[in-house]
Amino acid sequence: MNLKFVEPQIIFQDRHILVINKPSGMVVNRSETAKGLTVQEWVEDYLGWDEGNTETLSLTDTGKTEFLKRSGVVHRLDKDTSGVMVLAKNTEVFFDLKNQFKTRKVKKEYIALAHGKVSPKKGNINLPITRNPKNRMRFTVKASGRRALTFYEVERHYGRVRHPANVFSFLRVRPKTGRTHQIRVHFTFLGHPIVSDPLYLSKKKRLREDLKWCPRLFLHARRLAFRHPGTKKKVRFEVKLPEDLSAVLSYFGKVRPGIL
Repeated sequence: MNLKFVEPQIIFQDRHILVINKPSGMVVNRSETAKGLTVQEWVEDYLGWDEGNTETLSLTDTGKTEFLKRSGVVHRLDKDTSGVMVLAKNTEVFFDLKNQFKTRKVKKEYIALAHGKVSPKKGNINLPITRNPKNRMRFTVKASGRRALTFYEVERHYGRVRHPANVFSFLRVRPKTGRTHQIRVHFTFLGHPIVSDPLYLSKKKRLREDLKWCPRLFLHARRLAFRHPGTKKKVRFEVKLPEDLSAVLSYFGKVRPGIL
């Protein structure tokens, strides 16, 4: 997929946190295989961080090292997933947010479009996930995997204009745990892979067909709610469905007001 690179949009910031809208196609963590600017590199450049510009706090050197190594990144989104992320501006905030994610106190909501008619319209998927031994880039449902819990609600079913027999489910998804590829793996296991998923659509032909009308993975992190590390008050940040995915829905006709 040839996606035009776009830098993150800043939603909110203060001396404690930086909240961004990550574009699809941008990798979060720095690595030797990551192509293009990563979120880590972007935030370092934006905040003017370097190895000699660290704050002095009464924490262990190990803690400071982890904060610097991760550039304030306490959670991640898949490369092809767009949406809201929170970044820590100092070590103390980093570990506060990290603990909130670890103890499942952060509330997350995604918007997704999946193949097929998901039923029931409201429910949860409680299936353990582990890395796929046959393909290290993918994950799979397996009894020996780590617990993964996903709540979902079907907002609407769509039918393809040119292929009425094909149905798609427009979903609100709230993952309780934060496993890698969790939403994608859970819905694929149920036979409802996310539209234009380059990893989990089992048939290449289906992916090619999807890409004709949906240019990238239809998965968007819409909302993030947590306790602000500085003020200790509950805060909530959300970003609308981006234009590329909103345009996809016009393929099915006008969306009911209030869904997005």
